[in-house]
Amino acid sequence: MTSMFIEPSKVFAPCGDGVRDIENAALLRRPRFLVGLARILLHAPRMLKRPTCLLLTLGLMTGLSLGIRAAEASKPEPWMPLFNGRNLDGWTPKIAGYELGENVGQTFRVENGLLRVVYEGYTEFGGKFGHLFYKTPFSNYILRVEYRFVGQQTPGGPGWAFRNSGMMIHSQSPESLRKAQDFPVSIEVQLLGGDGQHPRPTGNLCTPGTHVVMGGELITRHCTDSRSKTFPGDQWVTAEVEAHGNGKIIHRVNGETVLEYERPQLDPGDPDAKKLIRDGNTMLHGGYIALQAESHPVEFRKVEIQRLER
Repeated sequence: MTSMFIEPSKVFAPCGDGVRDIENAALLRRPRFLVGLARILLHAPRMLKRPTCLLLTLGLMTGLSLGIRAAEASKPEPWMPLFNGRNLDGWTPKIAGYELGENVGQTFRVENGLLRVVYEGYTEFGGKFGHLFYKTPFSNYILRVEYRFVGQQTPGGPGWAFRNSGMMIHSQSPESLRKAQDFPVSIEVQLLGGDGQHPRPTGNLCTPGTHVVMGGELITRHCTDSRSKTFPGDQWVTAEVEAHGNGKIIHRVNGETVLEYERPQLDPGDPDAKKLIRDGNTMLHGGYIALQAESHPVEFRKVEIQRLER
């Protein structure tokens, strides 16, 4: 490809050292840019005798400065850890049948740098579906977790919840859940582990109280399988969800795209979702993030987010 860079000293050669200093200063590097600007100011008295040269030079400097700022603005935001590896600061549990903040049986805990969902304090699951909510809502972002399933399912857990967890996104606030509510109105990135017998893809979509659009069609079924492979045993898996407000949402597993859809929205036929509809607008543009507890122990060693531009 032919380079679009024009050597200033060749274009503005009659203007002398002022423009040559711009070129020699390697303007795409900020410190040298400032040096070049200082030199231009030193040459200003001589260049005032040639107003055209001065205007061209200052115009070139302005253009390059704006280019540098645009390049810096386009840099992606850094990844921000939501789990600090030490405690549950910033997170609040909500377990069905209990008050917000009541961590029944220490279901959610931090041990050895891992965020663990465990059931050592349970004799039976008893429908205690839990969700650990992060304090801040998000709209445009990539959420990434590293997770694995361990141990045995808690007695009394439903069969479908074997090696089953999830990342809830675009969720209602934890304060707005009913005390007995099993699942928040949200979009779920379902995380599954293999059972040793059947295909069980992970990074699936489930929609408690919500719908999405996929391939131009409104999807009202509760769950949709992804294209991922099955991950048996206690191996670590990386799952990502890239959310663009009410636009496209992408699921990735170990870096591979496995599912895409758009226009997440509230289900007017769901009693809990119906209460969240304002002025007839069902579209979801963001919301809270939560991690699930559905009766099978699961561990997270990383939970992080990267904000995206709108």
